[in-house]
Amino acid sequence: MKIVLIEPAPDGVHVFTDICMPRGVLILGSILKLGGYDVEIYCEALGEFDLKEAVKSADIVGVSVITPTAKKGYEVARACRGLGKKVVMGGPHVTALPDEAMEYADFVLCGEADKSIIPFMKAFEKGEGFENVPGLSFRKNGQISHNGRTAFVMDLDNLPYIDFSLIKGYTKKISVTPVMTSRGCPYNCTFCSVTGMFGHKYRFTCQERTLQFLRDHRELQKKGGVKDGLDWVFFYDDNFTADKKRVKALCKEMISTGLTPTWAGQFHIDIAKDPELLSLMKQANCFIGCIGLESINPRTLEIYNKKQTVEEMERGIKAIQDNGIKIHGMFVLGSDLDTVDTIEATWKFARKNKLASVQFLILTPLPGTKTFNDLEKEGRIKNKDWSLYDAHHAVFEPKLMSMYELQYHTINAMKKFYSPVYTVYDLVTSLFSKPIRDNIQVAAWRLRAFKIIRSFVKDNKAFTESLKGRG
Repeated sequence: MKIVLIEPAPDGVHVFTDICMPRGVLILGSILKLGGYDVEIYCEALGEFDLKEAVKSADIVGVSVITPTAKKGYEVARACRGLGKKVVMGGPHVTALPDEAMEYADFVLCGEADKSIIPFMKAFEKGEGFENVPGLSFRKNGQISHNGRTAFVMDLDNLPYIDFSLIKGYTKKISVTPVMTSRGCPYNCTFCSVTGMFGHKYRFTCQERTLQFLRDHRELQKKGGVKDGLDWVFFYDDNFTADKKRVKALCKEMISTGLTPTWAGQFHIDIAKDPELLSLMKQANCFIGCIGLESINPRTLEIYNKKQTVEEMERGIKAIQDNGIKIHGMFVLGSDLDTVDTIEATWKFARKNKLASVQFLILTPLPGTKTFNDLEKEGRIKNKDWSLYDAHHAVFEPKLMSMYELQYHTINAMKKFYSPVYTVYDLVTSLFSKPIRDNIQVAAWRLRAFKIIRSFVKDNKAFTESLKGRG
């Protein structure tokens, strides 16, 4: 049977518009291929495609969505069903809202589908046995039935190596190679949907598996299969450095084998407490860390359940930078204890601490999170157009400022941080620090980000104006 997997792109532009890293569809596609199925993957962020032509010979279409792509994913599902195709949906959003997704799809696979995708396809081929597929939602006698959630995959090494060739257009458009070495997160940030999808328990791949991913990337880069010849890897684990001993061993092996592409990852600020780890990461060619700093408001950090102080953040930032690793700081603005002054102070904090780049994200109540449940009960969610749930649009009513103030000042803070004046100043003052090429790279990122933000402001002018006079 032929299976076409589709990953819709979010609407509009944002800071990461230029970066595409397909995730879940890659793993599931590789599992299906090993299971003997004919698989094609279409990732819209890599380029538009003709949907009718793409699914023409498909026996079933899989659509993977996160909340900001759910609206478009539902449109894709509806269109495919209109073409006579059966549709199965998956991803964090439909895991949280399977009943909603069943309005558009024939089936929904909730949670981690690595173990359930093959049993589902066997049931689909037979046209029976759906009740035995963990995590599956389906229709039975005209009623929607939900099976119990599938168990988490505890041995990630049993998953197949990713077959990037399944993605149409991959070798022409990809700019960063995604590598996953763990799942789960023991932290419990109230606004995060990670644990709802992957649970609280960390699970790791073995060192050799990660090294093989890096070897595959090197071969792809040698063949010119990476956009513009870029040699970038992104470890998209929610916390790549969760097991510091593991990362130290990996970095040592990367260094000794020469498998040191320029790489980045998502880290916790506590890596700053381990000088040996920072030194090894830099030697292994770590360029930048994406770190969830979340807030400079101490009371907001408490209600976010971050378990870190502003002072710890500043000390950590300096320690990481002193080891030559740049920082992309991620902040979430709009808590019940945040004000317009908090937003203003945040971009100044980012400038003062010389962050290479930032994301000032608007607190967004993603389905399945405590934030969503709390705001829903209080009647403060004012917009359920999922395409706006990208952390760049105000969709709920804050307590200490208006929706318009949250929207306007958050985006304005981004404009201020990425101001070309600051960018040029930072570049000029860093010309005598090495490596100069890295500083030029950061300046180029910032200038591109400023251009994207200006486009965002223009495209969302009507939305921003519509918030005036609201809560």
